[in-house]
Amino acid sequence: MMARRHTASASPYEAAIGFARAVRVGDRILVSGTAPVEPDGSSTPGDAAAQAERSFAIIAQAIEQLGGRIDDVVRTRMYLTDPADADAVGRVHGKIFGNVRPAATMLVVAALLRPEWRVEIEAEAIVESEA
Repeated sequence: MMARRHTASASPYEAAIGFARAVRVGDRILVSGTAPVEPDGSSTPGDAAAQAERSFAIIAQAIEQLGGRIDDVVRTRMYLTDPADADAVGRVHGKIFGNVRPAATMLVVAALLRPEWRVEIEAEAIVESEA
């Protein structure tokens, strides 16, 4: 059986709902939907770009905690509540992944868990196998 490790973030929902920020099994790291949550549990203020920056920072930290790097990301999924935010979130994604070019999906959804969230992002990474 492959070892399974997980990591947590500041999201108050992880313990309440029963999920991990990210899980590593073998060479795969799967990052849960990541919303713009600050270390104190509050929501990141600002527009969709600022919230995407925060979400990607949380994702990068989770991947690093499990032995990977942001450059190991092979797939992202971005959930937006307003299609007008697509360009702003896309620019942030491009700034981070312009050289990596993961497979990516951007969707517009009716709502996210908190009404002030404009974006939530998932990521998957493939990393070198652990010894």
